Amino acid sequence: MENVQIREIRFDLTWNIRHEVMYPHLPYDTIKLENDENGTHFGLFINEDLTAVVSLFTTEKTCQFRKFATLKSAQGKGYGTQLLNYIIDYAEKSGFKKIWCNARVSASGFYSKFGFAQTNERSVNNGIDFVIMQLQLNN
Repeated sequence: MENVQIREIRFDLTWNIRHEVMYPHLPYDTIKLENDENGTHFGLFINEDLTAVVSLFTTEKTCQFRKFATLKSAQGKGYGTQLLNYIIDYAEKSGFKKIWCNARVSASGFYSKFGFAQTNERSVNNGIDFVIMQLQLNN
């Protein structure tokens, strides 16, 4: 039986999964964020193996999540859903009014299932189309 745990992790522990899942064809340093040390980072572990990661960056009333990635071998099994539900709950309990992300347009349907709404703000980065999606929190 698998043991799934979500816990806060050091920012550098997110880097391998970020690189492997998001930008394997780009240099490793591409996945490092300037302000990584200022974020709160979470990992989903399956039997103590780090399987999915996400990083939160906050302002006074809003919470942005970035670099949300699940190992390919574990995708489609509900782990991303568990991790996203965890950080939405974390943001709500922490008193944030809104949580948002720069979503890959190809993943916007996933975020919509959680109540995230697309904005009109779009961008392209490393040849990938992104849209800002946000969720108002009820706290």
